[in-house]
Amino acid sequence: MLKHPLPRLDKDDELRNLLLPYCRLKYGEIWKDKKAGHKIICGDCTDKRILSKLFQKSRGNLSIQDPPYNFIAFQKSDTENFSLWCKKWIDFSFEYLSSDSAFYVWLGAEYKKYFQPLGAFLDVISNTKFQPKNFITLRNQRGYGTQNNWMSVRQELFYFTKGNPIFNVEAEYTEIPKALRGYYKEVNGKLTENFERSKSEFIRAGNVWIDIQQVFYRMEENVNGCFAQKPLKAIERIILASSKKDDIVFDFFSHSGTTLIASEYLGRVCFTIDIEPVFCEITIRRLENFRRTGKTGWQNSNPFYEEITKDKKLKTYLKSKYKLEY
Repeated sequence: MLKHPLPRLDKDDELRNLLLPYCRLKYGEIWKDKKAGHKIICGDCTDKRILSKLFQKSRGNLSIQDPPYNFIAFQKSDTENFSLWCKKWIDFSFEYLSSDSAFYVWLGAEYKKYFQPLGAFLDVISNTKFQPKNFITLRNQRGYGTQNNWMSVRQELFYFTKGNPIFNVEAEYTEIPKALRGYYKEVNGKLTENFERSKSEFIRAGNVWIDIQQVFYRMEENVNGCFAQKPLKAIERIILASSKKDDIVFDFFSHSGTTLIASEYLGRVCFTIDIEPVFCEITIRRLENFRRTGKTGWQNSNPFYEEITKDKKLKTYLKSKYKLEY
């Protein structure tokens, strides 16, 4: 049972406003990590001034993006405006990537909206210089749905490239033991199967990932208040396969700070952005908490626990609206 949960911040503007006094960054301000060189800036990823301040003369080697595609489902944006907005940050992603680099984008499809924004996004990126490389599905162990439809247990991840980036095959082996026989092939006149040909005891990751647990409240990496957190293991797999040590990995939608945390323990430098000061603060605190405790999240607490226990307005608000006791 959660001891000190935090409600979804993306759905509660009043709660976010109550947390703003405890945030270090305002729009346009940047936080620079002296230890590893990470950078976090508060701003709009379609604002050229923000990006220039973040990157300066640097260029990234890998870009991992998880845009708020639920805008379509929540009717916060129509498909046309979402497409125009995506075009801007996709173009900037291309500009700030080095000549040989990888570009990954998580995306969803709302079936009630004719599977948008998936189609609209693909239309946009098909008219850019990025080259399509693969379409990955992450299978959730936990699903959501209805008795009148198939349960939704997937997340979509698109892989694009600029130039000819590295791809480290050895880095993306899964923890799934090789158990199924098959894939017969004739080698030097002898019919062999996959056990005989591969040196590894484990299965390489294909474009359907079944070995990664989606984040939920019982996991250490859970960050209360952040919705649709991507699993660290998924980000780790991308980073290991498509970058090398000391490379710059950038993320225009920091949210819970998962890309930064994965970059930290894998020896990469992360440049990240969020337009919300609260999510910038969560990202900073998550890194500080990881360095201090070794923990990747707040399973039974939240990033603002100490402030909430001392702030009467926050305590009263959380109790009155959510019946949460601090």
